[in-house]
Amino acid sequence: MKGNQDAGMKRGFSLVEVLIVVAILGILAAIAIPQFQSHSQQAKEAAAKDNLRILRQQIEFYAARHGGVPPGYPNNDPSMSPSNKPFWDQMIKNSNYLSKMPANPFSGKTVIKMVYNDEDFPAEPLVTSLYGWIYQPSTKTVKLNWPGTDSDGVAYFDY
Repeated sequence: MKGNQDAGMKRGFSLVEVLIVVAILGILAAIAIPQFQSHSQQAKEAAAKDNLRILRQQIEFYAARHGGVPPGYPNNDPSMSPSNKPFWDQMIKNSNYLSKMPANPFSGKTVIKMVYNDEDFPAEPLVTSLYGWIYQPSTKTVKLNWPGTDSDGVAYFDY
């Protein structure tokens, strides 16, 4: 008779066993997720530095090939006010300096805030979310438009 009782019993997990497994998975997730977030943050920081390096290098190449005049000035005339369209045409559309405008890895924005010759370069990132980069042709200064500091405590704006 005992054999018949064993054959009729259903086997499965008890509620306590399931709760223990869920708790263990929760603990493992709590350990693993910050590690992935840290790597994601470090990847964005590395991308930002590399994008800035590429932008700065290509701006210098352009200026070297155009009598010291950096991109952004209409008709390569530094007496005119710089703007985004000439920069776009000179660096991307009609040239091989950049295949496309790199995006700010934190905001995904590719739009440049052009700082005019007689304007002071901003001391900190702009509050607006429209711009990914800030660029002043007269000084060839280009910076990442993003607040805060990286994992080493360096301000993104100071890259």
